[in-house]
Amino acid sequence: MKRSGRIGTYQLCLTAMAVAVNIAGGQIALLLRLPVYLDSIGTILIGALLGPWMGMIPNLLSGIFMGMTVDIYSLYFAPVGMVTGFMSGLLMSGRPVKGAGLFLTALGVAVPGTLVSSLINAVLFGGITSSGSAVLVQLLSRTPLGLTGSIFAVQILTDYADRCISIFAVSALAPLAAAQLRGRITGE
Repeated sequence: MKRSGRIGTYQLCLTAMAVAVNIAGGQIALLLRLPVYLDSIGTILIGALLGPWMGMIPNLLSGIFMGMTVDIYSLYFAPVGMVTGFMSGLLMSGRPVKGAGLFLTALGVAVPGTLVSSLINAVLFGGITSSGSAVLVQLLSRTPLGLTGSIFAVQILTDYADRCISIFAVSALAPLAAAQLRGRITGE
């Protein structure tokens, strides 16, 4: 089956599952006050399987849902997830990620999102958000780095760790799908 420009039932269901995974991961990280976010596993999965444009959808939807129900900060950081989904689609689509490539791919996915999230965090919130990393930002803001520098330093560390965990999870789970199911999901 050739890949068409339409979104099929399998892609739609997988995207809905990715939104649920993002919400569950984000809630676990928020509840445990972890310095990582865990809200991009589903986004990276969709980016890796369906490409960069589809990779932008899950975090947009989960950001809207979380922003309206539980954590208003998720709504403001939805563009970060969209950048993450786009970059994961560019870097992972159709390619298995193994070994040291996982860390390089995580860096390629993390840096653009970190730039966006640092700007959002500094301009809109002054470094104070609901994540566990806000404590680190406040501690470092009194150093010569200043507020913006400390936000970027903490964001790059936490985003990179989060993307490594997420890409590892996707790399471990994606090959488990049967070949026929993978063909239906990707539309091939």
